[in-house]
Amino acid sequence: CICVAAGELHSGAVTADGDVYTWGEGFCGQLGLGDRRPHLLPEQVTLGGLEDECVSNMSCGCRHTLVTTEEGEVFSWGLGRFGVLGRSYTDFTYSNDVGMVVPEGEEGHVQGAAALPPPMLAQDMDAAVAAANGEGGGGSDGVNALIESLDALNLTLDDPSDQCYPKVIDSLKGFRAVGVTAGHRHSMVLDEHGGLYTFGSGAGGALGHGDLIGQEYPVKVMEFDNKGVRIHQMSAGVDISMAVSTDGTVYAWGKANEGRIGLGMNHENVKKPRKVNFDDNKFKAVDVECGYVHSLIVGLDGSVYQCGGVGTDGKEDGLQDWTNEEGMMGHPVMMDGYNVWHRIAEPKEMVVKQAWTKYGKYELKGRSKMMEEGVRSVG
Repeated sequence: CICVAAGELHSGAVTADGDVYTWGEGFCGQLGLGDRRPHLLPEQVTLGGLEDECVSNMSCGCRHTLVTTEEGEVFSWGLGRFGVLGRSYTDFTYSNDVGMVVPEGEEGHVQGAAALPPPMLAQDMDAAVAAANGEGGGGSDGVNALIESLDALNLTLDDPSDQCYPKVIDSLKGFRAVGVTAGHRHSMVLDEHGGLYTFGSGAGGALGHGDLIGQEYPVKVMEFDNKGVRIHQMSAGVDISMAVSTDGTVYAWGKANEGRIGLGMNHENVKKPRKVNFDDNKFKAVDVECGYVHSLIVGLDGSVYQCGGVGTDGKEDGLQDWTNEEGMMGHPVMMDGYNVWHRIAEPKEMVVKQAWTKYGKYELKGRSKMMEEGVRSVG
C-alpha cells in the first residue's frame, strides 16, 4: 500500500496500482460501495469511474472520504452534510441525522433537507437489536439478520444517493490537486502550486476565511495568497486546521481552546491562519496532524511536538505542562524519547557478567592451583 487512512468508524487503503479499498461502518455511504451496509473486510471501490483512475492520496473523515488521482482530480463520497463533499448531492432515501450529532445552536454549517424515516415502534427496534445479536435464529449471522430486519421495516441499506459512491468535485477541475484531508465536518484540498482550498462547516473558523460561515463548495484561503505563502502539507481535525508551508513554518486556525493548535490558552475562535511559535527559532516542520482536542507537529530533525492534551475523565494525561510560565502555556511541547527518523534504544536492565581470568590455556583457577590439585589427586 502507498496510503492508509482511518476515519472515525471506517478505514481505507490505496494499493501500489492506485486501487482504493475501504472497510468498516458504511451507514452514511462513506465506504463508496453503493450502499450503506457495514463491510468487515476490505472491498475495492469501483463505482463512479474510480476503477479506471490511479489514486495517489486518500483521507477518511468522520463520515466522508476524499481521494486524489494522479491526474489531479478529487473524488468525494459519504455524508454530504455541512458541505464536506464540496459538491451537490442527492438526499438519502431516508434521514441519516443520527449519523452525526450537532450541538444545538452550532454555527457555521450548511443546512440541508432529507426525507424523514418511517416511524419505528419500540418492539420493532427490540427485534432488530435481537437480530443483530444473533438471537433471531434462522442460521444467519448478526449482520445479515440486522439487514433483514431493517428491510422488513422499510429501512433498506440499499440507497441510490450519490453520497454512496465516488463523484468528481467539478469545481476543482481548473487545477491539479496533489493532496486532500478530511476532518470531522470540513475538508481541505491542496493544489500543485501550494494553494489551499477549504469547504464544509465554518464552526470555530476552521475554514480560515475570517468568519464562521460554512462553504458548500471549495474556496481558496486567501490569507496565504496575500502573504505569498505556499503550503506543503495540511491536516483537518474537529473544527481545527493546521498547515505547513514550503519553508517549514506551521500555521493554525479554528478552535484554539486549551492550546489544542499551539496558539496559547486562547479561548476565542481563530478565523484566519496564524503562525505557531516554537522555543527553537530555527525549528522547521515537515508534517502536522490534527485530532479532537490536540495536534502533533513533526520537525525536519524528526522531533515530535504535541499541542493540547488528550485527557480522560477530565484530567490531562498528555505532555502539556500546565505549570509553565504564563507566556508558554498552550504552546507546542516536545515529546521526549520520540523521533520519527530513528528508533531510540529502549533502556535495559544492567546484567553483571562474571569476569573470566585466563592463565595460559587454563581458566579461573590458574596454572599453579591446577598443578596443586593434580599432585593431591595422584597422592
